[in-house]
Amino acid sequence: MTQAKDGDLVRVHYTGKLDDGEVFDTSANQAPLEFTLGKDEVIEGFRQAVVGMEPGDSKIVKIDPESGYGPHIPEMVIEVERENLPDDLDPDVGQQLKVEQDDGSSRIVTVVEKTEKTISLDANHPLAGKNLTFEIELVDISPES
Repeated sequence: MTQAKDGDLVRVHYTGKLDDGEVFDTSANQAPLEFTLGKDEVIEGFRQAVVGMEPGDSKIVKIDPESGYGPHIPEMVIEVERENLPDDLDPDVGQQLKVEQDDGSSRIVTVVEKTEKTISLDANHPLAGKNLTFEIELVDISPES
């Protein structure tokens, strides 16, 4: 059997869980996730887990923040005065917003707190700083061309 290696196009089914067992993402009842190993299309810990697997193999892997979405960086949480926001914007805690940056790019932020005068926005990835557990099944490998 062929083992998955960097450069291969792979298809996997997966379920991702947090430490408390909450499922944050899954490919169940969907097409398998397809990506090329070694092209930074998935987090490093997920890539490492798939390398060496053969079609039909399943495994459970724990991924720490350093191999996942990185640490949660407190400096990426900012407080914005409500007077600096559009009048019709009253987001809920947990809501994600697209924010334009000075350089013209945009970033997704999550509302983490709001008061009468301010809203706190977190620009960290929602899974930053979290340990992740993935159940992975390698469905298929297409060797590099």
